[in-house]
Amino acid sequence: MTRFFSVLAFLLISFFVYGFYVSQFELNFVPRTVKTSDLYYDYRLSMNIHTNQSIGSEPLSVILGESKKAENNFILISDLNPSMKIPDDSYFQNIGVLQGAKYGYKDSRLLYFSTLDKNLGLRAGESQLQLSDLLTGDAVKNENHFISLAHPFSLGFDWTGDIPIGLDGIEIVNLKSLSQHSWRKSKLSTLWSLLIYPFNPKLALIRLFQEPTEEISLFDQVSSKRPFVATAGAEASARAIPLTDWLIKFPSYERSLSIVSNHLLLTSELSGNMQVDRESILTALKRGQFYICFDALGEPKGFQTYLLNEQSRKRFPLGSNIQFDKNLKIYFKLPSEPTAYYEVVLYRNGERIDVLNTFEGLFSLPGPGAYRLQVRISPRLPLPDAVKWLSWIYTNNYYIN
Repeated sequence: MTRFFSVLAFLLISFFVYGFYVSQFELNFVPRTVKTSDLYYDYRLSMNIHTNQSIGSEPLSVILGESKKAENNFILISDLNPSMKIPDDSYFQNIGVLQGAKYGYKDSRLLYFSTLDKNLGLRAGESQLQLSDLLTGDAVKNENHFISLAHPFSLGFDWTGDIPIGLDGIEIVNLKSLSQHSWRKSKLSTLWSLLIYPFNPKLALIRLFQEPTEEISLFDQVSSKRPFVATAGAEASARAIPLTDWLIKFPSYERSLSIVSNHLLLTSELSGNMQVDRESILTALKRGQFYICFDALGEPKGFQTYLLNEQSRKRFPLGSNIQFDKNLKIYFKLPSEPTAYYEVVLYRNGERIDVLNTFEGLFSLPGPGAYRLQVRISPRLPLPDAVKWLSWIYTNNYYIN
């Protein structure tokens, strides 16, 4: 018995020593810069957030405080199947609150945001009829609505069949789906993340990252045929886990909102008038004028990318749809040089065609296609992970006809 307690004490001491080591680890692999982009205003938007009006655990007032800690500029509330009238968009505590919804549709979930109709019906079946009408229409013509397929390959919500023409985009990154993928690939690694969560929450969540190959493959497949948008969802609900007399919120809203987000790259500064600003945000979402970033790996503000015609010197933002010209190139610039090994990869219709290992550069375009960038870094994480490739930035497409 004495030997048993001695071994147990040794294991506990070793675990807490390792926990102290992990707690000192900083995840920021891109030095923060004061200067922002020369051409664009970068606004950070977190989507797929639930309040206690549906499957979340906290009211909006608490979520606002957590969102401010996570340095969000905007949050998109998407309570599940709302049965009450959705309030209008507004600014609270210097954070823009966009009011949307998440609807169950067939065997999947759809994220919905509109500047015109906040509710798609309050009675059973009404939302299904209206969603069906919107999805069968052209997404470009539904200019007042944005509809995205949430976690398309999450357990229990798999999308089957063709993508409707009225769907604007899909979530290629969803924190809940990432944890499910991690669990299926390695249960031991996922359990290890749970154990180290109290010591370094960001590291514990980043360890769960698996490249969303299925989601990206679907996104590239549709994008090669028509304009389509990729988004990231926090899936923030801070579900309460009862433990004796305590309720543990895991992961907290702050943690969920600080890991990954969407960054709008706007050519003009927002006004502070929500009635005007939400139109600019909706337009950027529908056009794909934004990129996805794992903010936990480094501050991306200052990241630039645009299409450049080297002859006319004309620039075109993310999401642009233009005719092919032999003088067209894709320009990019990272906010600063990452401290870990990195690469900037160019994809055409889902196929990797070029790569640069510089924080600023130009990619030549061989012909028409849907082009996007992906920035990957290879940091050294604490044992047992060591060196691991992690995607930091995914841009939306440029469409060259």
